[in-house]
Amino acid sequence: MPRPEKQLNPDASPRDWFGSEVRYWRKIRGHTASSLGPLVQASPSLIEKIEKGQAPCRRDLAESLDKVLATGGVLTRAWGMVYGEAEKRRGETEKRTGRAVEGTVQAHQGRILGRDTSPPPGSPEPVDRRAFLASSSLAAIAPIDLATLVAPSAPPTLPKRIRGKDISEVLAVAEDIYARDNAHGGGGLVGALASRAMQWAVGLLTVPCAEPLGAPLHAAVARLGIVVGASHFDTYAHDDARVAFKVAADCAEEANDWHLRAKVYSLLARQAVWIGDPDTGLTYAEKGLVRADRLTPTIQAMLHTARARAFGKMGDIGGAMAAVGAADDAFAKSNPQDDPPWMSYYNEAQHHGDTGHSLYDLVLLKDQDPGQATRRFEIAIDGHDDSYPRSRALSGTKLASLLMAKGDPQQATAIGHQALNDAGCLTSRRAADDLKELSRIAARHWRIPEVSYLRERISATLQA
Repeated sequence: MPRPEKQLNPDASPRDWFGSEVRYWRKIRGHTASSLGPLVQASPSLIEKIEKGQAPCRRDLAESLDKVLATGGVLTRAWGMVYGEAEKRRGETEKRTGRAVEGTVQAHQGRILGRDTSPPPGSPEPVDRRAFLASSSLAAIAPIDLATLVAPSAPPTLPKRIRGKDISEVLAVAEDIYARDNAHGGGGLVGALASRAMQWAVGLLTVPCAEPLGAPLHAAVARLGIVVGASHFDTYAHDDARVAFKVAADCAEEANDWHLRAKVYSLLARQAVWIGDPDTGLTYAEKGLVRADRLTPTIQAMLHTARARAFGKMGDIGGAMAAVGAADDAFAKSNPQDDPPWMSYYNEAQHHGDTGHSLYDLVLLKDQDPGQATRRFEIAIDGHDDSYPRSRALSGTKLASLLMAKGDPQQATAIGHQALNDAGCLTSRRAADDLKELSRIAARHWRIPEVSYLRERISATLQA
């Protein structure tokens, strides 16, 4: 009988994250290490060591893995993030200065790569819904003590019956995690809190519940699952995110809440696009739009932007532009009073940032005019207040990359520094990846001293 595969910890280091992505794609394509090795001219033991983070991966091997596993280039891009940039940066620095960059570069102290987000000893294993539902020791705390929720001194007990206060507590914890995630990113304490909260909430689904409270309970757990899944997505804990989203989707269906259901599919679509599977992302977005007549115009706009992102990543100009147009048309009819309270984040800034991201891919992949994407990012940056530094940082970094590739590198540099001010305090792998992309695009202007300094500051911030 074959031994079970070692559980991976993608948050331990960038190399471990790369290995977990190799295993993810290998398994969904139905390969073992033994069957995959000969196809990419590598030994099965090397495949296993790469997956466990015990051996580096060559670029040509990453390219072969992408081809055999049909990932759309995910692993080659990941290789550049994990292995390639450090080597390139080191060579350029030594060529220009003859020595390593000294501590003259301003850097923030946030662990932006999320390298310290692995759970401490005694923390729960990654979320598995079936395990939750089978265990009565995953419990509620009433009243909620967030510190105890993360590291309880003793296992709390489930209530004997669901009460209204239990539902209120689920919603209160969801809003707390949501605020922390937006302000700090999904890593570190936020990620630990999210995992524990999800265990506690799903445990409530096993408790007897009066019929009038059934739908509100499932809606509350769906809301928490959306928040927790989005937080895990931000740190590339993709398996945990998918499970949280699946729980949220099931609970939204049980509660007959079409708005929550649409939000889940919007996030699933964005996650699929982010990991290089825009076709699946488009399918999720279309699922979210089923019975669009039951959705508010704001929620319809949110789903159309997800469609636009998928089309943009595919390089489908017509599809992306049509989806952006549909999103704009729906958003023009928005009435915040008709939306559920948790949709308040989707304002003008969010809408323009999301549609700007969709057009960004067309500019870089299909050499489209950057003007419209640039204007949308500018509106997003101006509109996001200090409650949403990650959203502001993501739009700012994309705008800087856009201008660095197609416009004025001096202007791009100024915007890049502003984005770094927001991103440096985050624990967000998405923000980190965008900064790495900005640094790669900026490399073509390395002779400009201001651009060179921006790249050094990005490097210092990512390593802080």
